[in-house]
Amino acid sequence: MPPPNSRHCRGFTLLEVLIALAILAVGLAASIRAGGTAAGQSEALRLRQLAGWTAENRLADIRASHQWPAIGRRQGEEEQAGIRLHWASQVEATAHPLFRRVEITVAPPDQPDAPLSRLVVYLPAS
Repeated sequence: MPPPNSRHCRGFTLLEVLIALAILAVGLAASIRAGGTAAGQSEALRLRQLAGWTAENRLADIRASHQWPAIGRRQGEEEQAGIRLHWASQVEATAHPLFRRVEITVAPPDQPDAPLSRLVVYLPAS
């Protein structure tokens, strides 16, 4: 059996422990940052999904009215999952007289020029 002060019984030096802790700290910081980024992207995706549903709701309202949509612009606000969203619909004539182009955009109320969703459809005369 080797004596207690031999090379085989030595522990880690202070420098080795500090280097290991530094590597661990860098790894943990990177994983926390990645988690924060994923959470932010998840919220943005959630807002886009709610905006898409709002646009589809507006289109469903137009179709459910069974009326030929009048040319022009309409706008309003709708709430989805507790979040207010601003919508705007633009109805335009097309080259074919029996179709109308409908564009619906949805954005946050404080940023109406930054749409989260845009839906364009061509509706036939009913």
